[in-house]
Amino acid sequence: MKSYHIKPWPVFVYFVMIISLAIAGLLVSTYLSISHFKNYTDIGYKSFCAVSKSINCDTVSQSPYSIFLGVPVPIWGVLGYILIIIILFFSLNVKEKKMGALSTLLLIGVLYSAIGLFLGIISAAKIHSYCIMCIVIYGINFMLFYMFWLIRRRFEKDSFINLLKKDFLFWKKCKKMVITLGTISIAAFLSLMFFFPHYWELSPPLNAKDIKTGYTEGGYPWIGAENPELTITEFADYQCFQCRKLHFFLRTLIATYPDKLRLIHRHFPMDHKFNPIVKEPLSPGSGILALIAIYASEKNRFWEINDLLYTYDMSRGAIYLEEIAESVNFEPDKMAAEINSPRITQKLYRDIIAGLKNNIYGTPSYLINGQMYTGYIPKYVLDSLRK
Repeated sequence: MKSYHIKPWPVFVYFVMIISLAIAGLLVSTYLSISHFKNYTDIGYKSFCAVSKSINCDTVSQSPYSIFLGVPVPIWGVLGYILIIIILFFSLNVKEKKMGALSTLLLIGVLYSAIGLFLGIISAAKIHSYCIMCIVIYGINFMLFYMFWLIRRRFEKDSFINLLKKDFLFWKKCKKMVITLGTISIAAFLSLMFFFPHYWELSPPLNAKDIKTGYTEGGYPWIGAENPELTITEFADYQCFQCRKLHFFLRTLIATYPDKLRLIHRHFPMDHKFNPIVKEPLSPGSGILALIAIYASEKNRFWEINDLLYTYDMSRGAIYLEEIAESVNFEPDKMAAEINSPRITQKLYRDIIAGLKNNIYGTPSYLINGQMYTGYIPKYVLDSLRK
């Protein structure tokens, strides 16, 4: 019986394949970095892969798990693929037609694959949504690991330990390059950790306390101009990321045009315990937060507590009334008793019914000049402020 030996391709072919994978990973990570930035800064942005509740790149970008050590995860991905590309070019020996640093590259492949697996588990267990482009990245990482393993198997017969020794000698010969690369990497790492702008930390403008506030004839809180050129009524949910993003964008716009723009707030929690159009748990706790805001409104403290509620962390799985009350010097027991009173709940249902009459089916929704917009505000509407 004849045996056949599979002749490996020239090492340069494998090199081109790996470089192509690394460049693809770099490009996808760059796209995800841009998408992450736009998710927090562009009022009209929606990524192409935001196709459903379970398959949604934006949901992943908006989760707290998209940040690691104070830097967006895709930014770390960009740096990681740049590192691979640099190591690959230094490892290629054109004259001898072989690649060095194979054990180093194999360990990087293992590390990147493990990171991809970990992030995939986070998406499934914590975020409950998947990012298509992230899945592409995971696939690239596993392919890189496979290619590093394949090259080692086809071009090196030594044990992994011996290959590590070879790598040590290889990097020792490139001592100056290793020191330079290490210094640049450490500097980049520290710079990102300490100086990267935290654009995802949405908050009201610094001069928010100086802006005029009041109540409409119907008792709804407003902030901005006393005699506005443009009035926007928001129907919002305190647990909705897009609501928070657009609310703080509008607050910044009000700070810029305090004599032209007025924002009126009304509640439309997508909480199945309060909202009849919601049939399953979608935004649990948002109804209780709305009741707290209405209670604060009666105490003429609405805008103060409103900012707090938009950033309230529900990852702990509960609403701590005492903590919220103490942050604005309310009596916890009194607030806890009042928010469930018929008077407060009736005001919440008044807002929900108003939203239903305006055919609102999701948040945020905005009533502007008699026209309802859901999920966004057209730029041309806001452009009128700049005239």
